[in-house]
Amino acid sequence: MSGGTYQNIPRDEIPWYPTIDSNLCLNDNVCIDFCSNDVFRIDDINTVVANPYNCVVGCSSCGTQCPSGAITFPDKRELIEVLRTLRAKYSQQRNVESAR
Repeated sequence: MSGGTYQNIPRDEIPWYPTIDSNLCLNDNVCIDFCSNDVFRIDDINTVVANPYNCVVGCSSCGTQCPSGAITFPDKRELIEVLRTLRAKYSQQRNVESAR
């Protein structure tokens, strides 16, 4: 999924992905087993977000699966504003390109 787009926006410009509080994480593989997009992995002994831009924009289901509450996401209202700004940016670029 890395290098892809979301609604014609480069995925790596969208700040939506989980963070893990290592003080809370049980390293129990629940998130790894749950997420089919290869977002998480074990790095030495700790669970880490290895592929953040593989995360589905707007999805936070792994966070509800985490028994210790170690997984958090950005605020969805902020995501909506970022997406609105990026849609306008890329819409303008497409309009300029199609006018050529």
